[in-house]
Amino acid sequence: MSKGPGLFSDIGKKAKDLLTKDYVSDQKITVSTYSDTGVAITSTAVKKGGLSTGDVGAQYKFKNTLIDVKVDTEANISTTLIITDIVPSTKTIASFKLPDYSSGKLEVQYLHHHATFTTAVALNQPPTVDLTATVGTPTIAFGAEAGYETASGKFTKYTAGISVTKPDSCASILLGDKGDTIRASYVHNFDQLKMSAAVGEITRRFSTNENTFTVGGSYAVDNLTVVKAKLNNHGKLGTVLQHELIPKSLLTISSEFDTKALDKTPRFGLALALKP
Repeated sequence: MSKGPGLFSDIGKKAKDLLTKDYVSDQKITVSTYSDTGVAITSTAVKKGGLSTGDVGAQYKFKNTLIDVKVDTEANISTTLIITDIVPSTKTIASFKLPDYSSGKLEVQYLHHHATFTTAVALNQPPTVDLTATVGTPTIAFGAEAGYETASGKFTKYTAGISVTKPDSCASILLGDKGDTIRASYVHNFDQLKMSAAVGEITRRFSTNENTFTVGGSYAVDNLTVVKAKLNNHGKLGTVLQHELIPKSLLTISSEFDTKALDKTPRFGLALALKP
């Protein structure tokens, strides 16, 4: 376990990843290569519906600096620069996208043994500022997040959360959407490698009096194959089969069914990630 409480974005992340990660609905292939100079090159092609898109990216790490550049099929260039420990216990992240000059963002993270803070400034006009703070330990953490619009002087969002983490389980509660939504989740791991786990999540939106309850989990069939499934109270059933074809290269097949309308065509997704 880490020495500090983690970032605010880590609260509820384990449950979110179990219920959303790898549940793809399109066709995607990713090929990665690595050069002797430490440059990682990744090419991605995606087909969604009748549209095909893709991008090519390069990533280079030198000491405490990471540079990531991506170019997509529409000639947009996305660049991310990450520098750690400019000041001890900090991480600085600068990102921008060309030709959209207003998409730039600068974020500074400070991680301490008992607290973490982040400040992110979006370089659009007018600029917006996001602030997060988390206090606690690796076992229990309390956090809050707020978004502030400098032009209007109003808060665009505010969220609060708590998480309790143990070696074999994690529970969290998040109050978001300016107090309109509350989400509680629980994850239980069945093995030390966390390959097999069960998750439950309930979300309530007060303005619409709507509840959504989702259960799911993952199970390691063997060292190479993992299956996942999730089902909510609205009848949406999702499944995933992920198999390691060769070391580090994964084939993922996913599907989604509406159990309350079986006459509807189910959705299928396929992803292939090839790494040397």
